[in-house]
Amino acid sequence: MQIFKQGIFVLFMSIFLATGTQLAKAQELKLKKRVAVFVFEDKTDKGWRWWNNKSVGEGMSDMLTTELVKSEEFIVIERAELDEILAEQKLGLSGAVTEQSAAEIGKLLGVELAVVGAVTEFGYKDNKTGGRIKGIGIGVSNQSATVGVDCRFINTTTGEIIAADHFLKEKSTKGVKFNTSGLSFDSQKKFDESLVGKAAREAIEEVTEMLKENMPNVPWQAKVVTAKNGAVFINVGANHGVKPGDSFVIYKKGEELIDPDTGLSLGSMDTKIGEIKVTNASLGNGKASQCAIVNGDGFKSGDFVRIQ
Repeated sequence: MQIFKQGIFVLFMSIFLATGTQLAKAQELKLKKRVAVFVFEDKTDKGWRWWNNKSVGEGMSDMLTTELVKSEEFIVIERAELDEILAEQKLGLSGAVTEQSAAEIGKLLGVELAVVGAVTEFGYKDNKTGGRIKGIGIGVSNQSATVGVDCRFINTTTGEIIAADHFLKEKSTKGVKFNTSGLSFDSQKKFDESLVGKAAREAIEEVTEMLKENMPNVPWQAKVVTAKNGAVFINVGANHGVKPGDSFVIYKKGEELIDPDTGLSLGSMDTKIGEIKVTNASLGNGKASQCAIVNGDGFKSGDFVRIQ
């Protein structure tokens, strides 16, 4: 038993050191990691609707997706592709996704990070009375809007939550009247100009910054699509920051180590089977690459592509 524990410790340290090297190399190569944003659960009174009739949870997750795409630092999975996997797994669009299921779905999508969350507060209040204003035509001299969001970032490889936080933003104004005909917005412009819209934007911007800060802690990884005629094709390309001349290592997945206490993955005993160098990163409009074999053989679809 003691020998077994020592072996596990050595394996863990080797994985830890290799991961540190990968993270540094990924930043040097400026490789983009893939993110899936799940629809946030709506824990408010569900009275508010977006201008396109989406719920607050859908609207906030869409805002985050847009913000991540605009940053040009990530590859963000399209909602249609995510919804298709959710339907196949018989999960609802919101409220049914756990950290474990998000990690599993993330693996199916080939993403390194899954984002799940919940909107806990969304609305206005009269600072004189502290009561919520819902409905029509009430004038206040000091009005504020509050938006609260819980957010968790999940490493899809291990199922571990790498970061979690609660974001609470409040915007206020004085000496104006607030008047709305209902609990929804007629257009995105009206939403963006509203106090609650501005509070929502600030909350999403803080979530984005937290993701940027923590993304370097998630190892970059891709997969072999196929190998034929002396070339290896991988599922990342110029869109992911890959360029001709980049070198990668290919691993064949080995036995996965599962922590008996937490059920989380501790990594797997993967075997290095070769090295490749990118020759063309523009396949599929930059979604895939063709690589020359530097050494090794026996490459198959599904083998892991990692940084040297």
